[in-house]
Amino acid sequence: MFYRGKYTDGADGREMGAKRQRIIDQGPSFYGNSPGSSFMYTAPPPPYSYVSQPPPFPVVRLRGLPFDCTETDVAEFFHGLDIVDVLFVHKNSKFTGEAFCVLGYPLQVDFALQKNRQNMGRRYVEVFRSKRQEYYKAIANEVADARGSSPRRNAPRVKSSDEAKESAEHTGILRLRGLPFSAGKDDIMEFFKDFVLSEDAVHIVLNSEGRPSGEAFVEFTNAEDSKAAMSKDRMTLGSRYIELFPSFSEEMEEAISRGRWNYLY
Repeated sequence: MFYRGKYTDGADGREMGAKRQRIIDQGPSFYGNSPGSSFMYTAPPPPYSYVSQPPPFPVVRLRGLPFDCTETDVAEFFHGLDIVDVLFVHKNSKFTGEAFCVLGYPLQVDFALQKNRQNMGRRYVEVFRSKRQEYYKAIANEVADARGSSPRRNAPRVKSSDEAKESAEHTGILRLRGLPFSAGKDDIMEFFKDFVLSEDAVHIVLNSEGRPSGEAFVEFTNAEDSKAAMSKDRMTLGSRYIELFPSFSEEMEEAISRGRWNYLY
């Protein structure tokens, strides 16, 4: 179990559940008033103090985690920050590659966001701001999934990333995330072998060093094909699972141009 940056081996579900319940019951007061021993934390000057309102709930959401990721891996990724809880997100008892990380103090969220798109192993991880309600909803979903039931109907409704994908408008373009760095256009075309694609329809995004970034965009013949291709979401290419997202031409062109510009300049 994690608490303020320390990991205790052998923690069971009851201990973790009790700790999460304390977070829910006590709210912001659970975190105390001082930053403790975290060397990355600097107390804010008076203008940034929370005087007339409670501090925001210090939680971030991670996406693109390795399937074998552990709480220790997340703690090492956020080295120097106080980790109160790590909640891995599952769907139908399978890890989705997403997690919520509750931090010790609200201002540590800004430090956590600086880790956005940095690597954990061979995968880069996206880090987003999140909210208390999203974290609570994820806990409810995990409990319901473990019991083989659905969360209470009157629980706060927060749209999941999977639901967002399903409801997103399709334009015929998909963004691929998590590609092996060695993957070429032929590999991507083989991944989508059930669809008619040409090499010109596959665009591999480069990083600042002119190397593949792990992302690509694919232009399908029509929106119906791109929607049908979403069935390949989180399937593997080589030894890595690939995440798919509906996209649009402006996002694709901006990503391709950014890669070229960084490489040239």
